[in-house]
Amino acid sequence: MKVAVAQKPPVLLNLEASIISAIETLKEAAAEGAKLVMFPETFLPGYPHWCWHLTAGGREDRALGNAIHSQLPNNSVDLDANELQPIQDIAAELGLIVGMGLNEIDNCHNGSTLYNTYVIIGDDGLLLNRHRKLMPTNPERMVWGCGDASGLRVIDTPVGRIGSLICWENYMPLSRFALYSQAIDIYLAPTWDNGDSWIASMRHIAKEGGCWVLSSATAMKGSDVPLDFVGRERLFNDEDWVNPGDAVVVRPGGDIVAGPMHKPTYYTPTLMLPPRAQPVKTLT
Repeated sequence: MKVAVAQKPPVLLNLEASIISAIETLKEAAAEGAKLVMFPETFLPGYPHWCWHLTAGGREDRALGNAIHSQLPNNSVDLDANELQPIQDIAAELGLIVGMGLNEIDNCHNGSTLYNTYVIIGDDGLLLNRHRKLMPTNPERMVWGCGDASGLRVIDTPVGRIGSLICWENYMPLSRFALYSQAIDIYLAPTWDNGDSWIASMRHIAKEGGCWVLSSATAMKGSDVPLDFVGRERLFNDEDWVNPGDAVVVRPGGDIVAGPMHKPTYYTPTLMLPPRAQPVKTLT
């Protein structure tokens, strides 16, 4: 089986353009024979990188943060309104299983709340699981609400049993165990983190859980940020890497079989995994 790990950047704060970019990536992966494609944390429409830089400053910083953040709800995904349907349709058309990170807006409870959400889409286009980040990290809590753990599920698919944790949720032992206990085969770890310590954690999880681990952040330079992004000149430099990506695939036992792709081209080649073992393993 072939899998693909995408780390190319979205069009930051532009949901429509980011969905188009995701569809192009899915077509590219399918053309290479991939059956599973994973995207990074909050690919739609990008990670709110500014929340780490505009929280402790003065009035000017807060005003800029508010101006940027005001655009996020209008570019977040309302799953109940079927706003992810274009991705679901292309997944069904191409026969792909897709892991997608998104900013989700929930308008159903007398107001609106944003969540850092990761979904698994089946090769029939159906939404198989929605996991909302349990505890956003420090400044992230000014962007997203806390999830309720209902998405800590492992889903049986034609390519294996798949589950996911988002970024620093992977440092929560009981959350990891919740997935291990469901006989997970392929563990998706979408993130904004990167570097040696993150890769070491991915290797540990593969060894601890006896599962394949796929992980990636978004590889993004300042030059990838749209020219009309509010505060662009303040927050980004065209030549600087905002995040190097570090897409990686780790086999059960902890050995790296692909990556980490650190500040390279934006899209990893498809990666070959051996046939799924039968029957599904159990933990002992």
